[in-house]
Amino acid sequence: MARYGMHTTLNGSFEEVKQKVVEALKAQGFGILSEIDVQQTLKEKIGLEMEAYQILGACNPQLASQALETDRSIGLLLPCNVVLREVADGVEVSILDPEVMFTVADEATQRQLASLPQEAKARLTRALEALKEA
Repeated sequence: MARYGMHTTLNGSFEEVKQKVVEALKAQGFGILSEIDVQQTLKEKIGLEMEAYQILGACNPQLASQALETDRSIGLLLPCNVVLREVADGVEVSILDPEVMFTVADEATQRQLASLPQEAKARLTRALEALKEA
């Protein structure tokens, strides 16, 4: 597994798992700003057949507004990507680690927003843990 994300695999249909993920994120203050159906897009554009694969753009408005107040360019690092991918034993859920992503911000922004990536990661981790327990 990649070191820049947090992962778990859940049982259930792709749509069932997707709904559970959206609900778990909502419980931690995140909404879904975007949904990219990678499977459908690649099939339409280049004829590639692949497993169900979607990218959800998750955003916590309070955390995002704090970040944007400090550095408007930080929008390039938003939202937090959540990947849902069909695998042999269920649906893999992967969430980008905000602490890893934040390392590309400039030093001044990192100092000013030092606790923000930890808070985002804590909320995302709680969402992932809730999914594992469900």
